[in-house]
Amino acid sequence: MNAVRRSDASAIPHLRSLAWAGFLLGFAMGGFFDGILLHQVLQWHHLLSLVPGEPFRDIKVQILADGLFHVLMYLVAAFGLWKLWKVRDAVAAGDRVLLSSAAFGFGVWNIVDAALFHWILGIHRIRLDTSTPLLWDLLWFFVFGVAFVALAWWLWRGTDSLGGKPSVAALVLAVLVGGPVAALPPQDADTLMVFFKPGTTPAQVFAGIDAVDGRILWAAPAGDVWALDVRDKAKTALLYRHGAFLVSNSALAIGCVKWTSARG
Repeated sequence: MNAVRRSDASAIPHLRSLAWAGFLLGFAMGGFFDGILLHQVLQWHHLLSLVPGEPFRDIKVQILADGLFHVLMYLVAAFGLWKLWKVRDAVAAGDRVLLSSAAFGFGVWNIVDAALFHWILGIHRIRLDTSTPLLWDLLWFFVFGVAFVALAWWLWRGTDSLGGKPSVAALVLAVLVGGPVAALPPQDADTLMVFFKPGTTPAQVFAGIDAVDGRILWAAPAGDVWALDVRDKAKTALLYRHGAFLVSNSALAIGCVKWTSARG
């Protein structure tokens, strides 16, 4: 029995390396899936589509940024393959670990992409040729982000090869799902929090407010965040045509405004 336990213990580092290899490969595949499908095939956006400044309007610059992004994903994939090669003897025994880790890495990429690049930095969105970019962001976030993390947990829950507990994975999944759920708007709320891209002029902001027949309730000193009273929700998509990158009436958005106010 002791010999078996020692054997299991010696296999744990290899399985952990296998898990890292799967995660890195899944993360890189998520980046390639995003870049090849959305940047090149469908051409819905480029990496720096919404970055302000005249140089970024040049399509050559946009394509160069997409290419450098793919180079980065290639390096991540190469590192994952190197780690996989180092523990190749453990693949047969840990194929479930490899598959679940790859699914987890794929989902994490899409969650990081949506949260960081779409909503925090605002350098691009899933679709730019639509009046409802947030809807497409959320669809992508849940289908290719949260769903793949859930798949990874489902694949991983039947094994304790890494000494992990299913409850830990469940907690991580709950946090990942809970964030977007908290961003859903409460019922019968008329107040909208509007976040404008850097470089949006006051004329663009006021044109957007006029377009939705909005009433100004509050504005950040920097002029990048506004609270508006908008009764006709069908018009809110017009704000995206006037420089907005996030329009929300959720508690999450209100929390962001309070943080911005505290900074001011």
